[in-house]
Amino acid sequence: MSRFCVYLGSRTGNNPVFMAAAQALGRELALRGHGLVYGGARIGLMGALADAVLEHGGEVIGVMPHHLVEREQAHTGLPTLIRVNNMHERKASMAAHADAFIALPGGIGTLEELFEVWTWQYLDLHDKPIGVLDTASFYTPLLSFLDNTVEHGFLAARTRANLLAAAEPAALVDALESRLATTEA
Repeated sequence: MSRFCVYLGSRTGNNPVFMAAAQALGRELALRGHGLVYGGARIGLMGALADAVLEHGGEVIGVMPHHLVEREQAHTGLPTLIRVNNMHERKASMAAHADAFIALPGGIGTLEELFEVWTWQYLDLHDKPIGVLDTASFYTPLLSFLDNTVEHGFLAARTRANLLAAAEPAALVDALESRLATTEA
C-alpha cells in the first residue's frame, strides 16, 4: 500500500466543487488501497478528505502540532493522529510517512507545503511523485506562471515536468501511480 500525503485547505472555499473533489479523491485513494497522510484537521477540505477515506475503509494518518490542535480542530475520529512540536516537524513527519504528494485547493499553507516538498525533490532529498488537483482550474494560473519561469530560464523544463497536474482525482492518481511504479522499479 502506498500512502499519499495531501495538502489542502482547512477551509471549504466558495465553490462546492472543491468539497466534491476532496471527497472524490478520498474515495479514490481508499478504493485503490492507498493510505492518506494529511494535516489532521476535521474541518474544511481537510476533514472532508479524511472522512471520505475513512468511510471507504482507507487508512488515515493525521499530523498536527500541539499549538494547532485547538485552532485547526483536530479530527478525533482518526485511527492515528501524530502530535508534533512545530510546523517543521509536521511537514517532516508527513513527508516521511508518504510515498507521493498531492495538493488540492488551499491557501498559503498549502502552497508553502507544495513548494517545499517540490524543492526537496529538486534537491534530491526524495524521489516521490508530486501532483496538483486542478479542480475548477484552481491551479491553472500557477501552472501557467511555472511555465513562464521555464520560458525565462529560471526553472528547468525537467523540474517543471515533475509537477503533475490533472483536473479529476482519478486521472491524477493514475499519473502518480505511474510515477510510483517507475521509481519503485
